[in-house]
Amino acid sequence: MSDAVIAPAPPVTLVIFGATGDLTRRLLVPTILNMTQGGLVSDSLQILGVGLEPGDDEMLRGKLEAFLATSNIKANYSDQTWQQLRSRIFYLQGDFTQDAIYTQIANRLAEQADRNAAYYLAVPPLFFGDIVDKLADHGLLTEADGFRRLVIEKPFGTDLASAKALNARILNRVPETQVYRVDHFLGKETVQNIMTARFANMMIESLWSNNFIDHVQITAAELVDVGTRGKFYDATGALRDMVPNHLFQLLAMVAMEPPNSFDAEAIRDEKGKVLKALRIYSAEEAEQNAARGSYTAGVSNDTAIPGYTELPDVARDSATETFVALKLFVDTWRWAGVPFYLRTGKAMTARDTEIVVTFRQVPFAQFKGKGPQRRLTPNRLIIQVQPDEGLHIEISIKSPGLSVDTVPVSLDFNYADFFDIGKLTGYESLLYDLFVGDQTLFQRADSIEAGWAAVQPFLDLWSKETKRPDPYPAGSMGPQSADMLIERDERKWHQPDVAHRVKARVS
Repeated sequence: MSDAVIAPAPPVTLVIFGATGDLTRRLLVPTILNMTQGGLVSDSLQILGVGLEPGDDEMLRGKLEAFLATSNIKANYSDQTWQQLRSRIFYLQGDFTQDAIYTQIANRLAEQADRNAAYYLAVPPLFFGDIVDKLADHGLLTEADGFRRLVIEKPFGTDLASAKALNARILNRVPETQVYRVDHFLGKETVQNIMTARFANMMIESLWSNNFIDHVQITAAELVDVGTRGKFYDATGALRDMVPNHLFQLLAMVAMEPPNSFDAEAIRDEKGKVLKALRIYSAEEAEQNAARGSYTAGVSNDTAIPGYTELPDVARDSATETFVALKLFVDTWRWAGVPFYLRTGKAMTARDTEIVVTFRQVPFAQFKGKGPQRRLTPNRLIIQVQPDEGLHIEISIKSPGLSVDTVPVSLDFNYADFFDIGKLTGYESLLYDLFVGDQTLFQRADSIEAGWAAVQPFLDLWSKETKRPDPYPAGSMGPQSADMLIERDERKWHQPDVAHRVKARVS
């Protein structure tokens, strides 16, 4: 463990719009409890919840207390820490679209000795613009007597046009330096470690180009099905839900150039360049480089799952995809010719988010019996984001015996073997950076729009198609068309189950 001492964040009032919702109780409050326990925030932090539900301070405190007592959320805090935070949780009831609630917020902030405030929009996207406008109208975004920061959860737009319109509306009222667009994937330790693994290790970064890398796979597979979220999901789909935010952020971390410093803007500049370099396909190219699917009834995680179109609030003839696979290119000198294969879906074989970097084959396999029909297994670097966070390097070695035969082995690093991160929510670093004013892990307007620009050809194509997405049974790794997408390039998807491979544990 590091011996570095992290100073507590400055005093701040965290104003949460949508304080009675799932995000607040499931992630934000447990995160703040972990941060309080760890000394990342002090007693000067206050939570001011805002919501439509009638009630007072005790109503919100009681709802949060009841949830924490009965949930199985992993958290690293004591009862004393909860009681310490409980007395600093307050509630205001009001309509986000009306002026009265903002007057109440202004009055509450005026009562604080320190006027720092961060506004967390844990609300449906249709409220984003209205809330920002009202905050600006009431002077609540003006930094005259302390900082004012605005936190916006995804989804940020539903296509390129809506993302541009939302950015324009927000940035017309508040500067980019005060806007923090959250992608919770970037709070995960393994994701943040991608830059360290690359830029602190010459043996990795020196091979990090099209000279040595054959292709990159990024997978975000989910065990869970759509469940009770049919109304939201049927209007969204897997592409909008996961690709221009989560998967593109992982892609940008992998493909970015070394920044000239580790300041927030330098890092965000390089990530933005990657997303702007994503090849924009024609309609014909989009059709050739994508596969999409919709799960049918099956068994996932030993649970019987009904088909997607059998769910409540989902149209029986729905053309919404629950799985998507894409083949993309980053048109830069470093990555010219290297395909990036992305896939994500619901009700799949395993919960698995990983980045697999596959290196080129050796130019000549001189080992006996290793002719063209029996090639060596390529070297791979596997960055396991979730679950079981870790880093794995696959190499070939000689198997025991008199003959010279090669066998793949994996050199493994697992976070859980060295660090206790199992009780963290993944939002701790995001909220701490919000409070101290570090925007490194937050998305910028240009990157958001570049991501949507890259997926817009697929959205346009599918909006005109009459055929439904390809079926795949729940509990599988997607439709056959996704396998065909990569196999026609004589490659295969990496399988999450690696139990059959020989392991060489690195201590």
